[in-house]
Amino acid sequence: MTPDTRTPGAKLFLTLLVAVLLAVPLFAIYLLVWDRQTQSQTASASITQGWGGPQRLAGPLLAIPFQADSIETVTENGRAAQRSAAVARELVIAPDRLDATTAVAPERRRRSIYQAVVYTADTAGEVRFSLPADLARLGVPAARLQLDRAELRFGLSDPRGLAGAPPRVTVAGRPLALQPGHGAGRTGEGFFAPVDAAPLRTGALAVAFRFTFRGNASLALAPDAGDTRWRVTSAWPNPSFTGGFLPVRRAIGTRGFAAEWRVGNLALGQGLAAVQAPAAAAPAAAPGDDAHLAQIDLVTPVDIYAEVNRSVKYGFLFIGFTFATFLLWDVIGGVRVAVPEYLLVGVGLILFFVLLLALAEVIGFTAAYLLASAAIIGLLAAYAAAVLGGWRRGGVVAGLLAALYAVLYVLLSLEDFSLLIGAVLLFAALAGVMYVTRRLDWGVARTG
Repeated sequence: MTPDTRTPGAKLFLTLLVAVLLAVPLFAIYLLVWDRQTQSQTASASITQGWGGPQRLAGPLLAIPFQADSIETVTENGRAAQRSAAVARELVIAPDRLDATTAVAPERRRRSIYQAVVYTADTAGEVRFSLPADLARLGVPAARLQLDRAELRFGLSDPRGLAGAPPRVTVAGRPLALQPGHGAGRTGEGFFAPVDAAPLRTGALAVAFRFTFRGNASLALAPDAGDTRWRVTSAWPNPSFTGGFLPVRRAIGTRGFAAEWRVGNLALGQGLAAVQAPAAAAPAAAPGDDAHLAQIDLVTPVDIYAEVNRSVKYGFLFIGFTFATFLLWDVIGGVRVAVPEYLLVGVGLILFFVLLLALAEVIGFTAAYLLASAAIIGLLAAYAAAVLGGWRRGGVVAGLLAALYAVLYVLLSLEDFSLLIGAVLLFAALAGVMYVTRRLDWGVARTG
């Protein structure tokens, strides 16, 4: 064996150079995870195609047509003149109150190794409409309201989800005939029912409805009523409540969740009546916007691509700690470690992330993590025993890697404290290396 004439400083430089070169395959793995995640999203979209997208409910709203006077300026014989003309308008009324319940039945659908979460939702409710007392302030002549030509409009963002039994809408126990379109939403998606709203002249109009629809990923309600009460139950144990309004009550357990929203129009910052162009001329705009939603996301408990992506970001932590161990054996223990040996160890560490990704798509993240880490620990421990000249030293490397993989799993599980734990770990490692090498002369060659 030829004597090792490299100085400790030179060994440190070469080790750092190899570590930096390993950034290239690490970045390639990051791109691989992104590509597989994109394929997963494409596959999920294919699974849910034709089922129904993320659904948003709106309404019901009551639209009453009327004729309004419009003053327009025209030019006649070179002189400006004003002319009065009758134009078609609609008085759109939100209900005084809405009381609705939705039961969400989730389902996992698979295609090959990919899956998507879909659901079937059954919604039932009651609303009450009344004419606003200040019609004159809205510029609406009460005598011109065509109550017999009113429409009840229900918004559903993806009407393809209306598969199964047709929706049922009743007024005073009498079912109404439903038609597609004219929905209560920004795009006018949904369905409507012609209704005779003559009871509004003397009182309120009570409406009951029930319909079942399908969707995936999320469900939202755009509250419009003066007092909206929406109760949702589901067997899905991992909901995420988002949107501009959070539930006033909620209960989450292993068997599912129950939540209740209570939203008034004062919180929405809007009145219960508005005048607009007819739906045939322009889509009805939802009174609420994206910030005024009560939304539930059916969250997948473990997003394997997000977890693998986060673990790749800690790749240098593994490379740094393992290379530091080999370097200490090299400069202090007198065991020569060649540059190709550092490179092979680094490739083994990077292979862990490829194994983790490939296995997680098939058997889940936790099982994949245990299997991939056990395989890499066994491989590198055996290789370290050969390189460092003994199974005891190989056992040290195995113990170090086992500790690193355990810490990484904790970091992935405790996302909120991952930075703190990682910083403390790096500080402890740096302090240990500084202590062990405190008397080392980095510029003197060792020939032992």
